[in-house]
Amino acid sequence: MGSTFMGLETSKRGLQTQQSALYTTGHNISNANTLGYSRQRVNMEATSGFPGVGMNAGTMPGFLGTGVQAGAIQRVRDSFVDQQYRGESTKLGYWDTRSKAVGQIEDVMNEPSDSGLQKSLSQFWGSLQDLAVHPENGGARKVVIERGKAVADSFNYMNKSLQELKTNNAQEIDISTTDINSILNQIVSLNKQISSVEPNGYLPNDLYDARDALVDQLAGYLPIEMGTPIPSGGNALKGMAEGSLVINIKTKNGSIPLLSGTETGQLSAVKTGDTIDGFAISAFGSNAAGSLDVGTMEQDKGRLKSLVDTNNTLLPKMIADLDKMANAFMKEFNDQHKAGHGIGDNSTGNAFFEGEGTGAGGIKVSETIIQDPSLIAASSKPGEEGNGENAKELGNIQFKKLDGTAADKLDGATIQTFFQGVIGQLGVDGQQADKMKFNSETLMISVSNRRDSISAVSLDEEMTNMIQFQQAYNASARMVTVVDETLDKIINGMGVVGR
Repeated sequence: MGSTFMGLETSKRGLQTQQSALYTTGHNISNANTLGYSRQRVNMEATSGFPGVGMNAGTMPGFLGTGVQAGAIQRVRDSFVDQQYRGESTKLGYWDTRSKAVGQIEDVMNEPSDSGLQKSLSQFWGSLQDLAVHPENGGARKVVIERGKAVADSFNYMNKSLQELKTNNAQEIDISTTDINSILNQIVSLNKQISSVEPNGYLPNDLYDARDALVDQLAGYLPIEMGTPIPSGGNALKGMAEGSLVINIKTKNGSIPLLSGTETGQLSAVKTGDTIDGFAISAFGSNAAGSLDVGTMEQDKGRLKSLVDTNNTLLPKMIADLDKMANAFMKEFNDQHKAGHGIGDNSTGNAFFEGEGTGAGGIKVSETIIQDPSLIAASSKPGEEGNGENAKELGNIQFKKLDGTAADKLDGATIQTFFQGVIGQLGVDGQQADKMKFNSETLMISVSNRRDSISAVSLDEEMTNMIQFQQAYNASARMVTVVDETLDKIINGMGVVGR
């Protein structure tokens, strides 16, 4: 038969197990607002019955239960939902960064507005029309110079601002690789801690949460996939111990190892001039040094890819279009200006703008013209101060289609329509980026809500569990009292005759 004190032991296990469940509930409640925390539960399991199995096992009717024990304290997590969340995080990382980049360029271009390049050009053309009416008026000539300066300053400002954006974007790429390397090193550190705890038969749930939060951050930068975890060995709980993570980068040509257990590679940008060619990955463990080439990076995936696209494509194209427009504008205007005549001798053949071929960053009004406004070639014939025909032709350049395939031609567009096309394309890019960002955010919120419904702490549920475990604890305590009273009767009350 069973031990005399078997009932006490059974109830004691009940007390200990329900107490563990209460403490775990308290831990959940305390971390209800902790970012990345996954709720935990005690896996209760019945202890082995009595008598045990074996040749020398005692015999008795039935198979008597011996109580409950806490098998493990496990966090509630769904790896499939985590994978979905990280996939959406990668998409959002790309389009959020893209949307910000286009927004910064739109701020620089500042169109349509009352202070942008289009407005400066419009006022410049207007001043030329006024000059055509009063070519002999010195004031009108000075207005043309000032309006020309405004156009040049607008070109200069936009070029300088775009160049600064490009420099800042390149710095952001370096900062992002530093952040990625830091995240990888932190994951390695957590892998080491986890691999030292799991062999003892414990589940370091809070370390798992911290590691998963870092993996979520990493997914915002790069499209990643999880390899087969490395087991910790020893007494690690099978099916529950998560081991050390293995992380690869997904590319168009397959996967590239990035982290394996307690070893990781480090990323560094590979550049040719201002162009990002890809990222070198240092050797680690048994993995040789690798490379992530720009051409193999998955399209529209990750913040790093978005920064590279901005650096290699978006900003260079905008700068090149602006340079093309400035060069075409300068050449056409100067050619027409050189064909006209100003006031007095030696007042023909002068360029109005300096910096031909240097693009938007080099355009400026000729210092000679600034010093002597009479050199503005408003007349189509020499010696005719009241002749404003060339000023009219200069003003009509705004309507002229600039054909040809040379770098300083606009392929059949006027200066105005070319610039409108550039701004229009920027608007389309911005609209697409905003739309895709919104769609990615919507999907990510949906997946995040699904993950929270599984892993997040519900205070209502925890309060219910708290009452449930408290009542079970009280019942086990009452059972101890009952068994104690029974044993007291047996020990002190039985065998006493005549009392």
